[in-house]
Amino acid sequence: MEKFVWENFYHELADKVLLLKNDRHRLLEIAKNGYTNLGLPFIYNWNGHDFQFMDPFTFFGTINRGIKWDNKINLLRYYKQVFELKSIVPEDFSGIPVFNNMQSWLSCDEEIERADTLWELFETAIHYSENTDELIKNRFIDLYNRAISMNKISYNITMGLFWIRSESFVNLDSNNRHKLVNMGLCNNYLPKGEEYLKLCEKLKSLLGTPEFPYNSFSEFSDSAYPVPSSIKEPEDPRETHYWMYSAGPNSEKWEEYYDKGIMGIGFGDIGDLTSYNSQNDIVNALKEKYDIKGSAKNNSLALKQFSKDMKIGDVIFVKRGNSEIIGRGIVDSDYYYKKQDNNDYPHFRKVKWINKGSWGHPWGKIILKTLTDVTKYTDYCKRLTSIFDEDEPVDPVDTDITYPKYNKQQFLNEVFISEGQYKVLTDILEMKKNIIIEGAPGVGKTFAATRLAYSIIGEKDIDRVMMIQFHQSYSYEDFIEGLKPSLDSQSFELRRGVFLDFCEKASEDEDNKYFFIIDEINRGNISKIFGELFMLIEKDKRGKELRLLYSGDKFSVPKNVYIIGLMNTADRSLAMIDYALRRRFSFYEMKPAFDSDGFKAYLDSFDSQAFNNLISNVKGLNEDIASDESLGEGFMIGHSYFCSLTYVDEDVLSNIIEYELIPLLKEYWFDNNSKVMTWSDRLRRSIR
Repeated sequence: MEKFVWENFYHELADKVLLLKNDRHRLLEIAKNGYTNLGLPFIYNWNGHDFQFMDPFTFFGTINRGIKWDNKINLLRYYKQVFELKSIVPEDFSGIPVFNNMQSWLSCDEEIERADTLWELFETAIHYSENTDELIKNRFIDLYNRAISMNKISYNITMGLFWIRSESFVNLDSNNRHKLVNMGLCNNYLPKGEEYLKLCEKLKSLLGTPEFPYNSFSEFSDSAYPVPSSIKEPEDPRETHYWMYSAGPNSEKWEEYYDKGIMGIGFGDIGDLTSYNSQNDIVNALKEKYDIKGSAKNNSLALKQFSKDMKIGDVIFVKRGNSEIIGRGIVDSDYYYKKQDNNDYPHFRKVKWINKGSWGHPWGKIILKTLTDVTKYTDYCKRLTSIFDEDEPVDPVDTDITYPKYNKQQFLNEVFISEGQYKVLTDILEMKKNIIIEGAPGVGKTFAATRLAYSIIGEKDIDRVMMIQFHQSYSYEDFIEGLKPSLDSQSFELRRGVFLDFCEKASEDEDNKYFFIIDEINRGNISKIFGELFMLIEKDKRGKELRLLYSGDKFSVPKNVYIIGLMNTADRSLAMIDYALRRRFSFYEMKPAFDSDGFKAYLDSFDSQAFNNLISNVKGLNEDIASDESLGEGFMIGHSYFCSLTYVDEDVLSNIIEYELIPLLKEYWFDNNSKVMTWSDRLRRSIR
């Protein structure tokens, strides 16, 4: 797949979009139709206003935001057809920055001057890329300065300029900016127009030189990401969350919300929730605008969860009072703000309501809060769902979920092991069905386990992968089944454990593989937790039934369930695991991967001598740890301490050394202070 094909396509698309400068409504309709054809919600908004037109940078943002790559490619195919483009539709988006989904509309028709400025800047930028005479240059500087002075534009404008003319304008999103700062080529602030153009011209003149060894701004932008953007996938899917919700006091707005297909929440005087960076900011705004006694914690949490945590596809249960359920629906849009006449309930999401009526609450009294995430109460969610089982949905919803594809090559790109080691892991799992991945702290055991499961499945299907963590208090009752207090704490009831539920789900889908991951497996009392199932997890015992201790039901472990245990070899507090466990599991040791091709490429992407020096010293430290008779290889420092960095500077590396590595060394050599001091000093000096 050829990289940077998108440059020509975006260049031609920008020229076509410019032709619609005086037909902005048409541009909006094209964007809407593109999303509608893909079955995606088109919910761009500005203070809840219904738009009549679109600015060109926001139009490009319809492509370059958090949507799946397949959707992005199909959207470009649609735009190619509508605009009659000749360029090849790109299937690779290396180096392209993306807008934050919640801040991807840069103007609306309530602010004509703002939109006009963006259109004029768009046109002038295209002209400047072809003709840099003084008149056009000064016009660009003036429009650029006016744009960056507007609310919510900031660095977004450099992304937009880069999209439309990547050969002329450098992108200054956080990744690019931090890398340029580390290279000593720019300052860490948003430059004014004249300074921005000087930076672009300076970098253009340095292309291909040792000081700036890239052939284009696109190549540089691609290099600014630790994982090459050409292999980036959408974020891991998140499990469906379940929410208990009141549609106003005593759900007085329920009929209105049901008819309109929405849900809303109050406290309108604090304005658009996307303008707040944290829950604490919302708390301060609530206290400023309302006479709230106490901490405002519950109200601020509800607003934060409603605007940021809730996702499309989540399930909403609507309550009235503390004992009645009156509806159920599925979230169908991101959060949006729509100012009301009294500004009472201006915070909204679209919802596809599927049940309406009156049902008794299945378990004690309903919590009083306006909005509560009840996902973690799995039995409670099942009971809530069960009250609708006999009802025909009012409006059936297609609940099929498409998960991001994931294969062996993507695993090898993300997990720093060789192809041969990957084959060993998959062969062991297929042969034994149970494996324990052991290793020193920071070798990436947990990350590798989930990615291993996804790679075998072929997609990031979170419904077929479950992870739990053992600890000293974890019991058979948690894992298999047992008597637990009811929600009202007035009695006990038989409750099923996580492994029992997981196996039941797998048994109903025999054609697909399911993976059960147990983190810190050696922290639990294995024999006690597994009970009579200890025998049933063996490969040749799969499918055989035993009666369970509490219920007396017959149960077997399905053949399509694979168990992956994770074990930290450097925890002194844990005893050796028993031989019964060893006989039922194969063991695979993960080691620090500093010398792997993947980690070397990751290290090279930062082009940081200090980072290189630090890793070299950590490798020497690991040799010392491995040769220490009281420690050994199981205590070496893993590579994951240094992964997932977006940029590197002395502060970042110093924090890793001071607050992660040195405390670990103090624990390792608690009786050898001179060795701790020696290595601490060596690590600190390596980054200076």
